[in-house]
Amino acid sequence: MLTVDCKEVLSIKNELLVFVSDSVSAIPTLKHHQFMLSKFDDDEILDIDTVISAIKEFLDSIGETKNFAVISHKEIISITSISGKIIERDAPTSQLEMFSCTHCGFVTKYEVELTTHMRIHYM
Repeated sequence: MLTVDCKEVLSIKNELLVFVSDSVSAIPTLKHHQFMLSKFDDDEILDIDTVISAIKEFLDSIGETKNFAVISHKEIISITSISGKIIERDAPTSQLEMFSCTHCGFVTKYEVELTTHMRIHYM
């Protein structure tokens, strides 16, 4: 499982998540300032270089390759601003806070609903 830290690119986190997870055929899990990627089969290992290439390809597609560096350390990939630039986009209010089940991928905008849903997995 790999973690992609998006603290400096929060406004494009959801677009990045979709692009990267599709590119590397991985299951995404949303977190507040980051997302995690895992393979469909637990025995498969996610190639960190492939994920970094997908992130760089996305940044290139929006013209931000020169402003951001993609750095990996163990199982964490960080997207860091080189020049201090921040990508600002207006995000719809419905996408600002999303919570995802780590077991099955269920997504909701209510943390209480996710907590209730997660209890089902432990019955």
